[in-house]
Amino acid sequence: MEIISASGLTKTYRGRTGTVRALDGLDLTVAEGSVLGLLGPNGAGKTTTVRILATLLRPDSGRATVANYDVVREAQALRRVIGLSGQYAAVDENLTGRENLVLFGRLYQLGPREAQQRAEALLVEFDLVEAAGRVTKGYSGGMRRRLDLACALIGQPRVLFLDEPTTGLDPRSRLALWEVIRRQVRDGATVLLTTQYLEEADALASRIAVVDRGKVIASGTSDELKARVGGERIEVVINDRAQLDDAARVLGVALAAAVDGVPVDPASIAVQRDDAHRRLSGPARGGAARLVHVLRELDGAGIRLDDVALRRPTLDDVFLALTGHDASAPVAGEPSAATAAGGAA
Repeated sequence: MEIISASGLTKTYRGRTGTVRALDGLDLTVAEGSVLGLLGPNGAGKTTTVRILATLLRPDSGRATVANYDVVREAQALRRVIGLSGQYAAVDENLTGRENLVLFGRLYQLGPREAQQRAEALLVEFDLVEAAGRVTKGYSGGMRRRLDLACALIGQPRVLFLDEPTTGLDPRSRLALWEVIRRQVRDGATVLLTTQYLEEADALASRIAVVDRGKVIASGTSDELKARVGGERIEVVINDRAQLDDAARVLGVALAAAVDGVPVDPASIAVQRDDAHRRLSGPARGGAARLVHVLRELDGAGIRLDDVALRRPTLDDVFLALTGHDASAPVAGEPSAATAAGGAA
């Protein structure tokens, strides 16, 4: 059963430098009780999508519903059943951790006693009991992120929107937040998670939607998306950037050649380039024998390598194959969170 549905969402921001089309006919569905990973680079439209679904922005056109509420016409009712944790912790630095939680509970229209009880339970769950009486100005980044997520959960939302919740966290804090998210799903919540971290989407999401330039360009499980790239892949890192063009040509020919009786359709070969990291990759039809052939051909052409690997495809490969650029590369499409907030006002 779908709990989130969006169709044809568009959003354009107007500023001093002109107009920016953040969403360009975005379609999206999320099944109840699942985690959807919304994957894309900065500027792809992820934050704008979350802000529309969480009723903080109005779309220019299109329609979206969350938990059977229209995000525009029934925004007030919808806010009672959702939680939102944005890219930056939205806690009051002059209040203690406990006071922040109680305040959010009251904003979610919980009674004084219920807000206090929920606050104490969340302080335990997020390992914040010892810091509960301290003002949050003195909290570490990881503690603030945990408190912010706890505030989003105090109303026991059916749908939880997490916009890059682990940005800037150390690996230990990130893993701890991953486990909190998994617990929420086990308890019946639905999570829409935006992230630039491919391993985060791989670890948490039951389905992934790849967003680029304001549109969903692919969706499916992690394995389904990886299958679109193919089986094993050969990846080489070129020593000299000036040899990238020659290396790409030689690699393409080597990948398309018949090796040990394994025929290859040249039309199926696409060499992917990551110029920033001098990296080339392509499908390894024939496995290790193909790798040996590729190395011989590159060596014969005088192409010097820094690294070579034979590996299974990752979500990084998927993203590069679908968009032609790295997931960490920004896209000129979506304003900053601050600009978006101004647009909402």
